[in-house]
Amino acid sequence: MMLRRILYILPALIFVGLAVVLYASLHAPGPSELPSALIDKPAPLFALPALDARAKRFDHADLTKGHVTVVNMFASWCVPCRQEAPALAQLAAMQGVTLYGVVWKDKSTPARAFLDEAGNPYAAVDIDEDGRAGLDWGVSGVPETFVIDGRGIVRFKLAEPLVGDTLTQFLLPAIERAQKGE
Repeated sequence: MMLRRILYILPALIFVGLAVVLYASLHAPGPSELPSALIDKPAPLFALPALDARAKRFDHADLTKGHVTVVNMFASWCVPCRQEAPALAQLAAMQGVTLYGVVWKDKSTPARAFLDEAGNPYAAVDIDEDGRAGLDWGVSGVPETFVIDGRGIVRFKLAEPLVGDTLTQFLLPAIERAQKGE
């Protein structure tokens, strides 16, 4: 008799347990809230080549010139990177912020074609063909965007595309905090 009751109750308990786990996963941190080991630490040292002869190159020293910089990792094969192009153009037009791009795990010819088609909002564009520099930045996929304060300290990492209200909800407040020295 007791075994029969357990057999009736067991599926209900399993269902409730599964429902709790699924509900909790809905409230897990989103990509924009993923922790980064770089936050409040100096940006990684790097010396990458420029994308091509048409592009300017930047390096670690450019991130420490006293103004806020934003580094955006992207690739030509990345669909969300194409979708965030309008937000990046808007960001590039802002005063007091320099936007740099890093082509991650891609080749220069398709990356140049991507920029020619989607627009090139970057002050300078480097290429990280083998992805090694991206590893130093903690990049797990593209697009990823970093806010660097004027001293070269990483203040924010966004691991999702700048679409919808992501620019105004996450990135612009992070830029403002970095400008204030917070």
